[in-house]
Amino acid sequence: MANHSQFGFQDASSPIMEELVEFHDHALMVALAICSLVLYLLTLMLMEKLSSNTVDAQEVELIWTILPAIVLILLALPSLQILYMMDEIDEPDLTLKAIGHQWYWTYEYTDFKDLTFDSYMIPTADLPLGHFRLLEVDHRVVIPMESPIRIIVTAGDVLHSWAVPTLGVKTDAIPGRLNQTSFITTRPGIFYGQCSEICGANHSYMPIVVESTPLTHFENWSTLLSS
Repeated sequence: MANHSQFGFQDASSPIMEELVEFHDHALMVALAICSLVLYLLTLMLMEKLSSNTVDAQEVELIWTILPAIVLILLALPSLQILYMMDEIDEPDLTLKAIGHQWYWTYEYTDFKDLTFDSYMIPTADLPLGHFRLLEVDHRVVIPMESPIRIIVTAGDVLHSWAVPTLGVKTDAIPGRLNQTSFITTRPGIFYGQCSEICGANHSYMPIVVESTPLTHFENWSTLLSS
C-alpha cells in the first residue's frame, strides 16, 4: 500500500513486479551515468580556454556513434526479456475472469461451479474503522499464494482497465474482447488497485482488492462461498 510521502514503487508482491522494479533501477543508473558524463563535458568546456583550431577527430566520432548503440542494447535486452515474461502463461492453477461494468467489477472463478460475485466500493459512510477510503470493496478477490493465476479481463459496457500495481498487472478490459495475463503472489497480504481507464463519471470509484492467502484458507473460503 502506497503512502503520501512515497517516491518509489510499492513493495513488489510478484516475480514480474520484482523484475520491473529491477529494470527501473537499471534504467535509472544508465540515465544517471549519461547525465553525469554530459555534465562533466559541459563543465570541462566552460572551464577550458576556447580554441578555434579545427582538427580531424575520427576516433571521437566513432565513440559517440558506437556508445549510444551500446547503451540502447543494455536497455533493450532486459526490457524484451520482461515483455516475454509478462506474456508467458504456463499451466495456471486457477483461472479468474474479471468483467468491468460502470462502475463495479464482476468476478467469475471458472474452475468452480457457481462461484461468481460482484465487487462494489464500500461508501465512506459505511466504511469500517481502519479501512481505506475509496479503496475497500464489499467482496475481495481471494487467491491462493504461490500459485500461478490466469486472469481473463473483459468489459460489459465501456473501456476499463484491471490494474494492481504491487502485482505488476495492468490489463485493458474491452467490450467484446478477452485479454488475459498471469501473475503469482509471493506472500500473503491484501493488495489494492483501481480501474486505470477513464470510464465515466464514477471512474475513480471502482477499486480492486486482491487478498492472497495460503491454499488451505482459499479452499475454505471457496467452499463456504460456493455452498
